Order: sequence, then structure tokens, then C-alpha cells
Amino acid sequence: MKAILSMAFVLGLCGLVSARDAKADPVGTWKCEYDIGGNKRTSTLTIKKDGDKLAGTMTWPDQKDEKLKDVKLKDGTLTFSAVRKFMGNDIPIDYKFTIDGDKLKGKGESDFGGGKQEFDINGKREKKDK
Repeated sequence: MKAILSMAFVLGLCGLVSARDAKADPVGTWKCEYDIGGNKRTSTLTIKKDGDKLAGTMTWPDQKDEKLKDVKLKDGTLTFSAVRKFMGNDIPIDYKFTIDGDKLKGKGESDFGGGKQEFDINGKREKKDK
């Protein structure tokens, strides 16, 4: 009886983990909004499947299609980095998001001007044209 209950528990746990990853599908185009120093900013995040890996780009109003590095989805958390080119500076930014359906929420973090900067980001997945 214990063996049956243990097996049911393990199968249930596996189902929860796979359901969580299925729920956290990062593939698509995301319109993101964030605030730095009281200024509202926007970006577009595009995530695609590249074989069994994830790849993508980040676009800002003044910088197009910056390739993402180390794109990973683990336990429902999407992480990657991108280089923001701003006023003659290359600023590496690390991103960490949780995905809930067509919404994402997370943070960007960079070392700039001798200190760490962190900012909150919210995004919505664009609907696909039918």
C-alpha cells in the first residue's frame, strides 16, 4: 500500500512540474514596460525555439534586435542577458522573469556607473494574427 501511495505522490509531483513548465511557455513576442529614474521605458522581447533550445532578441526604441545570451527556462523562470547600447556605452543587463499565461513579470539588473541598478519589468504577450 505504501508503494502505491508513494508512486501516486511521485506521479502527481511530476504532473505538477510539467504543468508548471507548460504554463510558463516563453515563446512569442512580449511588449514590456519598465521605469528607470522616473522615466517610463518600453522594449519588445521576442523568444523563439531553436531546436531544443530557446533563443531571442530584445528591441528598444533606439536599438533593434539585440541577440539574447544564455536563454533558459527552468522551474517556470525565464533568464537571459542582453547588451543595451546607450550613449556610447555597452551595458550588460541580466533579466529574470516569471511567466503566467500571457503575462510576464520580473527584473532587469545591471552594473552601470559603479553601482548595481535594478528595475521591475512587466510584459504582455502579443496576440498572434489568425
